[in-house]
Amino acid sequence: MSSYYDALETRSVTQREAALMAALPGQVAHAQAHAPAFAGILEGISAQTVTSRAALAKLPVTRKHELLESQQAARQSGGDVFGGFSALTYGAGMPRVFASPGTIYEPDSTRQDYWRMARAIYAAGFRPGQLIHNSFSYHFVPAGAMMESGAHALGCTVFPGGTGQTEQQVQAMAELRPAGYIGTPSFLKIIVEKAAEMKIPLPTVTRALVSGEAFPPSLRDWLAERGIAGYQCYASADLGLIAYETEAREGLVLDEGVIVEIVRPGTGDPVPEGEVGELVVTTLNPDYPLIRFGTGDLSAILTGQCPTGRTNARIKGWMGRADQTVKVRGMFVHPGQVADIARRFPEVLKARLVVSGEMANDSMTFRVESASAIAGLDQRISDAIRDVTKLRGTVEMLAPGSLPNDGKVIEDARSYK
Repeated sequence: MSSYYDALETRSVTQREAALMAALPGQVAHAQAHAPAFAGILEGISAQTVTSRAALAKLPVTRKHELLESQQAARQSGGDVFGGFSALTYGAGMPRVFASPGTIYEPDSTRQDYWRMARAIYAAGFRPGQLIHNSFSYHFVPAGAMMESGAHALGCTVFPGGTGQTEQQVQAMAELRPAGYIGTPSFLKIIVEKAAEMKIPLPTVTRALVSGEAFPPSLRDWLAERGIAGYQCYASADLGLIAYETEAREGLVLDEGVIVEIVRPGTGDPVPEGEVGELVVTTLNPDYPLIRFGTGDLSAILTGQCPTGRTNARIKGWMGRADQTVKVRGMFVHPGQVADIARRFPEVLKARLVVSGEMANDSMTFRVESASAIAGLDQRISDAIRDVTKLRGTVEMLAPGSLPNDGKVIEDARSYK
């Protein structure tokens, strides 16, 4: 059988980019017309002009906390529980509603493979006609349904194992003989250990697609030693599949149904390829048309293409959180403020605010990369720090390339002893 889920995975980079950019203005127009929140967010924007990444980058980023705030405000007034972000309403087109921590409510859809998980499941080695043991939760959160809908689209049968009841999970695996497991990596380890304790072999469980938490190489190797090839994917309840791992084990390949940008935390400004920043995603899903949705997660684009022959871009995977807001001397300092300060000075190539000392006796150092040694620049930046943050900070001028490529805009280096 083919190594690829479909021909989209191996089309040329030029073909893919042309197709995504051709679909983009229609998706923007659809969001403006059918998702009231985006009618406001994108007010005054002509959708037909959004035909390039440069044009997309000019649109505002909507972050998860803003979506939550919109939902909460609408609920309090008896309005739309989805805060105006869903193009669907209750009824036949929305079979279920799910809840994520916050609480953020997400709509389900009757659309086949609504969260586009089949691609990741296929890349993990599952094939039509197989049974998959799905141990993601089936209540409140959509994780179980996300994976089940993808498995069905692939032509697989699913055992809805859900969470807990470890001994029963082992018994079901032993008797039903699934081709593999889908769920969190930590729960798979618990199941495998319980099977060993019960002296019950699980010879058919030879592959796994895991998500929802970190999947360190040590656990991947532990599973491999027991005959299970584990692959990970990166997805969210809002966006569905974003990226997935392949047998090359070199980063995560982007899904074909999303447009991904890496931006400087606290801004909507794309960073150069390879630089760590916040993952911002535009989905082509018409039912939940999120435009420039900030995930709050850090990642970076890898150079080159996947050795498996898939031609889409790859990301390094999850590299931390982008929201680095800190409280300094009773005042909140946000990544967006750091960006605001840096934007005032064309000479500034990159900036990082370092908060050091001890709580209640802390200090701020604004570390700046600049190729120009301009007299008085440090003092002007110092004045801008006070203007923007209402706090005093010292300025440290650095040569280009001095700051680490880790996506940090604010570094909290204080002692909490």
